Amino acid sequence: MHQTDSDAAVAKRILVVEDNDLNRKLFCDVLKSAGYAVEPCADGELVLNSARAFDPDLVIMDIQLPNISGMDLIAQMKRDTSLSSVPVLAVTAYAGKGDEQKIRDAGAQGYLSKPVSIGPFMRAVKELLEPAP
Repeated sequence: MHQTDSDAAVAKRILVVEDNDLNRKLFCDVLKSAGYAVEPCADGELVLNSARAFDPDLVIMDIQLPNISGMDLIAQMKRDTSLSSVPVLAVTAYAGKGDEQKIRDAGAQGYLSKPVSIGPFMRAVKELLEPAP
């Protein structure tokens, strides 16, 4: 199989914000195996600095984080001029009625509830990184 110019292009960068070690490792491993450059972040309080330093093309955001809500972080990102255009895929174990809308209202472009299956997860990532023309 020959690489095309687009394959050789710089890998899309994904910041994975997830406090659960197993989930974070799983997300990172799956994304790396698909050719993405991945930056894990376990601490919600470090997210904005990590995002500014890493300059991601996508942020995968766990909503249930210790000390700070993923929804608050999404809202803070959307207010930050250097991060406001970065799409966010929210991932949450707690999905009550109306939660998806609240999370989307906070600024997330994508939403998945846990447990996350790899197929839907990768489809959601691809949709946010490679929007249809």
